[in-house]
Amino acid sequence: MAWLLGNPLASSPPQPPRQVWMPARGEGSGCVGKGKRGAEGLEAMKQRDRSPPRNKPWKKLKSMVHWSPFVVSFNKRYPWVQLAGHAGNFKAGDYGRILKKLCPREQQCLERLMQDSLRPHVPAYFGLSQRDGECYNQMEDLLAGFETPSIMDCKMGVRTYLEEELEQARQRPRLRRDMYEKMVAVEPGAPTPEEHAQRAVLKPRYMQWREALSSSATLGFRIEGIKKADGTCSTNFKTTRLPEQVVQALGDFVDGDRTILTNYLGCLKDLRAALEQSEFFHTHEVVGSSLLFVHDRTGLAKVWMIDFGKTVPLARGQTLTHRLPWVEGNREDGYLWGLDNLITIFSTMEQD
Repeated sequence: MAWLLGNPLASSPPQPPRQVWMPARGEGSGCVGKGKRGAEGLEAMKQRDRSPPRNKPWKKLKSMVHWSPFVVSFNKRYPWVQLAGHAGNFKAGDYGRILKKLCPREQQCLERLMQDSLRPHVPAYFGLSQRDGECYNQMEDLLAGFETPSIMDCKMGVRTYLEEELEQARQRPRLRRDMYEKMVAVEPGAPTPEEHAQRAVLKPRYMQWREALSSSATLGFRIEGIKKADGTCSTNFKTTRLPEQVVQALGDFVDGDRTILTNYLGCLKDLRAALEQSEFFHTHEVVGSSLLFVHDRTGLAKVWMIDFGKTVPLARGQTLTHRLPWVEGNREDGYLWGLDNLITIFSTMEQD
């Protein structure tokens, strides 16, 4: 899932971060835990929520940015842009932070990443926060410091489903009419005659078709969405699978600006070097994670890894190359293969 927040007003005075309870490693979800410390942490957050409200430093707002299919105002505090995912999973946090609905798996990943060489390449993590009876992971707003940014979400790897999801779907097969309808909306000839007759498909069939349709299968990544500074937006990349199609989309994203291309290329190379040295990366199956690209008219350009809800630790002693072809059972995800291809494309564009 990709997420973005607009910046608070630059004139706002800096505020100290609100303290939140952060569980010790191994405790899992503190907000839903039943142990003594989990209860104490939850009660501490409730006490903070009862304290008198402070004056909010952000009184004025930028105009709403519309991103189909979601337009979310968060009580008019500041605008939200979400390129892919579920709008209900997010809330605006305090002091320019964002709150993402608790996923214990993602929480554990973020805690570990704060101790890993990948820390500069992921959102800073500030522990847990509770709002309206829900528990959230509290993270850095990655748009802070950008002026009217352009944004792109790239889903990394050759697949966006875990091996365990595929196996579970096979063990409990169920015909899905909704997935059939999504399939025919994009590629009417994709279903078999039997699937057309049933007007439904099995989930494993749909998942594998979806990846083969895009550049996930051919390049190890796919563009999920682009929002440009001029307000133009697109998520119509489901059938973008050839290198020349990707080059065209990326060229439009950066408006042919060589400085931005060069800066992005440097970010990607730095990320690859960090990934190759990361203990976390080599010992996890990284599926459904995205790279978030952000730049503005000043030439500032940055790339972050985001979305770790499907990032799963391997068995002790097992590692992945993230480059070998995926064969069911080997858990390879193709992340580095996709990053290699992305770097090659940016390098070619920079030289042209």
